[in-house]
Amino acid sequence: MRIFSFEKLIAWQKGRELAQMIYKITKKFPKDETFGLISQMRRCSISIASNLAEGSGRNSPKDKARFSEIAYGSSLELLNQIILSHDFEYIAEHEYSQIREKIIGVNMLIDGLYKSQINSIK
Repeated sequence: MRIFSFEKLIAWQKGRELAQMIYKITKKFPKDETFGLISQMRRCSISIASNLAEGSGRNSPKDKARFSEIAYGSSLELLNQIILSHDFEYIAEHEYSQIREKIIGVNMLIDGLYKSQINSIK
């Protein structure tokens, strides 16, 4: 089986794990959030890994960096939604802390990837 370059990225691997966590946790949300927070959170979590994958297929470091920026933005959007979900008492404190730490870890990896892509432009 062929392995693509994005599959080797730790940021992508951790983003994939984050998406799995989000899907599991949102299964417990109220059904009236199906087209609200559930849908939005799932799209954001998928967007993180998807943009990292798409960026890996670009030829220029500038294009790669742009997709890393988009992935980072999606992770911040997801963090906001996790905070709101906690505020609305859809997720417990321990789940909130666990997911928040995962998002922070993914952000750090994306930031490192972005910086390496930008540095290769100079």
